[in-house]
Amino acid sequence: MESSKQPDTKQEDDFVAPEVSNGCMAQIPPTDIEKQKTREGEAHFHRLGWKRLTIVLIVQSIALGSLGLPAAFASLGMVLGVCACIFFGITSCYASYTIGQVKLKFPHVANYVDMGSLMGRYGTLVFSFFFVSLATLTVGSHCLTGQIALSTITSSSMCALIFGVASAIILFLLALPPSFSEMAVLGYIDFASIILAIGITMVATGAQRVDDVDWSPWPRENLTFSEGFVALENIVFAFGFASSQPSFMAEMHTPEDYLKSIKILCTVETVVYTLTGGIIYYLVGDSVQSPALLSAGSTLSRVTFGVALPVIFISGSINATAVCKYIHGQVYKDSVVRYVNTTKGWITWIGLVALVNLTAWVIAEAIPFFSELLSICAALFVSGLSFYLPPVMWFRLLKQGQWYSQHNLRASFFNGFVFISGVIVLICGLYASIVQLVCFPFRPLKIALS
Repeated sequence: MESSKQPDTKQEDDFVAPEVSNGCMAQIPPTDIEKQKTREGEAHFHRLGWKRLTIVLIVQSIALGSLGLPAAFASLGMVLGVCACIFFGITSCYASYTIGQVKLKFPHVANYVDMGSLMGRYGTLVFSFFFVSLATLTVGSHCLTGQIALSTITSSSMCALIFGVASAIILFLLALPPSFSEMAVLGYIDFASIILAIGITMVATGAQRVDDVDWSPWPRENLTFSEGFVALENIVFAFGFASSQPSFMAEMHTPEDYLKSIKILCTVETVVYTLTGGIIYYLVGDSVQSPALLSAGSTLSRVTFGVALPVIFISGSINATAVCKYIHGQVYKDSVVRYVNTTKGWITWIGLVALVNLTAWVIAEAIPFFSELLSICAALFVSGLSFYLPPVMWFRLLKQGQWYSQHNLRASFFNGFVFISGVIVLICGLYASIVQLVCFPFRPLKIALS
């Protein structure tokens, strides 16, 4: 006979539900079904290995950023464009390393906002605002790109609003899977899509190239400060992957392996961005458009946008999933509903995904200028989440002893340098974006290219 002794629920159970009894809050244990759903949820959300993490990070990173780079090179010139890609690639990689170290030291944090909570009440407010805003704006930029793509592919005179709605619906459907390990499967299609689209654009523009293409190693003549910094912000946006990194790491079965993924990501990302921006700018010259796929010519633009549809929608949906997981997890922090494997969990999850995508669609309609939308995202939020906030976390959470101690000097220097870079991106980039939007508020959306 086996012992009939019941297991200790305090050790096994993930949560207990409150119940009011005689005016006081009493704790009642979860049901057997709730216990089972909790165990299933924990197992389901801890299946991510470093290889899949690499794919998810690449999918979330190498997407819209690459489409705006050739136009940024056209403003900054080849030399400054290449230097900016390498510089921000290295600094974003170091900041990402710092974020991973914070996650390892405080394994209970489930997302970027939880890291803010480690620095007090205001840290939670600031980090949550940055994280939710950046993810939503990024989904909005994918919605806008999807609208441009669908309009270009169909060469239709149909109202752009209809294509925007169609784009938002596709993003909504792809964001429904609540686990990043499931999204990683789509990542292979996503990565192949963007590489193939960029390759077709390079071949097409190379075939059409004439000898007197007006590219330059130096910044464009009469380039204003605001124009130059908007171009620089487009490069910054391309390296803004750090905001979702803690959310991805929370699903890893071996979080210590994250550094392998970061090294591969930063190498691949920097190489792809530098080559994409430099080669397409060299082939097209100052007339290169943003998104870059528009520069392939009337017919081939339709082909390249068709090939790029997976990256446009899959990468956008991953950002939607990341922000929804944070919000849903906060609302149902102490409930099995957070695992999205019950009826209530699915209903609330679907409603939240719909709300985030609706908000993103409204943003896309309000700011229908690709470069400026990316610039605003970079200035307001990427500058913080990917640059100046990780150094703050190092000084507050990781540093042992005085910053000027011998064992801290190198890390203090690097983190201080990344912090200053982020602050410059924030102040100058925000000013430049506002100037560009105020000076050119009525530019037509470039989507009719038949």
